[in-house]
Amino acid sequence: MDCCGLLTVQKEPVPLKSIEVEVEVRDHVATVVSTLNYENKEDKPIEAVFVFPLPGDAAVCHFSAKIGQTQIVAEVKEKQQAHEEYDDALSSGQQAFLLEESEQSPDIFTLSVGSLPPGESASIRLEYVTELAVQADDGLRFCLPAVLNPRYQPQGSDGASVQVTSVPASLVPYSLSFSVRVSSPRPVCKIESSCSLDPLQYLNTEQTQATVKLAEGHKFDRDVELLIYYKDAHQPTAVVEAGQASAEPGTLMGDPVVMLSLYPEFPQSVTSSLASCGEFVFLLDRSGSMDCSINNIMHQETRIGSARDTLLLLLKSLPMGCYFNIYSFGSSYEHIFPKSVEYSETTLEEALKKVKEMNADLGGTEILESLKHIYSQTCIPKQPRQLFVFTDGEVFNTKEVLDLVKKNSGSHRCFSFGIGEGASSALINGLAKEGGGHAQFITGTDRMQPKVMQSLRFALQPAVEDISVTWALPKGVSVTDLSPPITTIFQGQRSLIYAQLTGQTSEAAEGSVMVKYNLAGHPSQNQLHFSLKPAQDTGLTVHRLGARTWIRSLEGEERENEGELDEGVKKKVVDLSVQSGVSSSFTAFIAVNKGNNEPIEGPLTRRNVPAPSFMMMSCLQSGYMAAPQMMPCVAYSACASFDMVGDCDIGDSNACYEGAGASFDMQEYCDIGDTNACYEDLVCGVVEDKQISTDPFLELVSLQKASGCWLLDPALAAALGKTSEEVENTKPSAVKQEVWATILALIWLHGFKMEAKEEWELLAMKAVSWLRAQNAPCVADCVEAGNTLLSYSVQKDAMGL
Repeated sequence: MDCCGLLTVQKEPVPLKSIEVEVEVRDHVATVVSTLNYENKEDKPIEAVFVFPLPGDAAVCHFSAKIGQTQIVAEVKEKQQAHEEYDDALSSGQQAFLLEESEQSPDIFTLSVGSLPPGESASIRLEYVTELAVQADDGLRFCLPAVLNPRYQPQGSDGASVQVTSVPASLVPYSLSFSVRVSSPRPVCKIESSCSLDPLQYLNTEQTQATVKLAEGHKFDRDVELLIYYKDAHQPTAVVEAGQASAEPGTLMGDPVVMLSLYPEFPQSVTSSLASCGEFVFLLDRSGSMDCSINNIMHQETRIGSARDTLLLLLKSLPMGCYFNIYSFGSSYEHIFPKSVEYSETTLEEALKKVKEMNADLGGTEILESLKHIYSQTCIPKQPRQLFVFTDGEVFNTKEVLDLVKKNSGSHRCFSFGIGEGASSALINGLAKEGGGHAQFITGTDRMQPKVMQSLRFALQPAVEDISVTWALPKGVSVTDLSPPITTIFQGQRSLIYAQLTGQTSEAAEGSVMVKYNLAGHPSQNQLHFSLKPAQDTGLTVHRLGARTWIRSLEGEERENEGELDEGVKKKVVDLSVQSGVSSSFTAFIAVNKGNNEPIEGPLTRRNVPAPSFMMMSCLQSGYMAAPQMMPCVAYSACASFDMVGDCDIGDSNACYEGAGASFDMQEYCDIGDTNACYEDLVCGVVEDKQISTDPFLELVSLQKASGCWLLDPALAAALGKTSEEVENTKPSAVKQEVWATILALIWLHGFKMEAKEEWELLAMKAVSWLRAQNAPCVADCVEAGNTLLSYSVQKDAMGL
């Protein structure tokens, strides 16, 4: 038959026509409502299956379907029971709808729309709530995952993987509309995005309410990321939400729930003093997908290239006296040193030499074995271990990885970096959460370096120890913690606590919470007083977020006890999920249209709705999709849904794609049969693997010694844009060459790269410490001579001298 309407690249009709997303942000919590509109334009009944990403920490709390004028609201049920009801409905000719979370990763969901008759339309409504993460510049980050890259699953691994049907982002056959309404007690300053937005519209004169929309024509080439800025810095807050009137008192949904947002402030003396010890372990993803660009802009540096530059800055910024090692992983893993070594000029030079040679050539994304090896290494006494993980986050066994990190959380802090569009939020946020560290995402036009250096500052801050939370509540009111104990506190970063309040009290009553901890050996505390009067118009948002937090904790507990006969924890999760209406890994949303009197006849045809895969487009742009007859078989690529994989016949690209579980048939897409022409249609250019010109900033940084000084040599002169004679002839006579060279480098950084100060501030502090240790004479004369040579006017005090 001749198909009409939207088609996949295999010429199959796509029943999903459009997605409409409406977001309501109240202070730092977002409620997201997505409407997916389906239409069956075929002459037979179909089942549409859509695998798509959601934020890893989202509380999915509503799922319904509208067919004609009939609205069906789904219920949360135990997953096996939900599957049986769905299958029974389809086999009896009824319509049914199923929404479930992946077993391996909480940021992937599968939506099944069953028995959609010919000519029938259906609208699916999906709602979830999530907290917005605080960024270094006090912005709040909201991300609507629009890109789902295939998750690498090694051969022979346990568990069934979620089969993702992908197409390049530019070929997604449905549209997206997206609007946001923001309200807060504080004025909204601005909203930024890596996507094109219509102008911000304020809804009142105080500018505390605003709306913004995604500009038309979103290409699905990136996640929809928003950064929301309020006028004042974040303050500690408490929101008490009344229980559901229909729920039984004493249950989670029947009692009030409080959400506390704490922002501990550390003394300046502590935040300015950075540790001079520690074991710094860097774990770098070198899978095939790291050869893609961070975004889809042509001639952008690759992910692996940016990671190499970042490692240079990190290594130069480490303090003398610490220990370090660098691991990399793909289908296997490698390390530069057999075990962590003391930081010195010799070990630094050896590491930098190896880093320069690192490419995205280690195959698939198998992080688990490298982590096991790192944790098997004995910790060095009085050198706290700090683990930095760089990955594009396309792993299949997310929960297994996070369980391993949690098991070893007492021996280290883990700082994670998600690189590029579609990085798994469940993996990146989970690594930091379970490892007591901090998570960062590098997308769009973001530079990796400033975000990583901020995390290094966190790692160099003293670890907060002996954290305790105590409540003071009116008589007759008791508290049940829904959140796991706080294990990490960083300056300026939010800590969230959810708790159930049981018992009767007057609305005028007040409570308080006290957080106590030890910081650099000094006892500290922060206290927050709050009213027990319930907030207005929050619905059940706080209850759902509290339920989600408790569910995730219990799921982790259940995995720790896997293999034991006790089903108590699993039953508790199912009961809590059903009671709160929030999905879990053991439950699913199920809706059956029982009002459909006439059974739908005929065999069901399954239609997989393709999700946009940035990785596919990036693989093309990175040169992965060179002409098939010229391309070597890649047995490891993480671009599995669009790559030559395994032991394929090089001449048969389609067979290769199928071997990867692919759903993109290049020959089908290219009517003319010329795949080379087809690649040219899809690719506007090729990512440059190497930088065309050397960055003078990175060149200068690369010349710094481990001690913090620079040598006076031709390479330094060239980085400063001067000749060797100019640099040597202007040196004050009483000054050592290294002192002169170091002061020149500091002047250049302050005069030429102030906009990147957060990237070089730590290595500059190390240089200043080295200068002070030299007790060098004539520093003021050096600064004056250096300013004259370099045509700057940097003050000595500004450099910390």
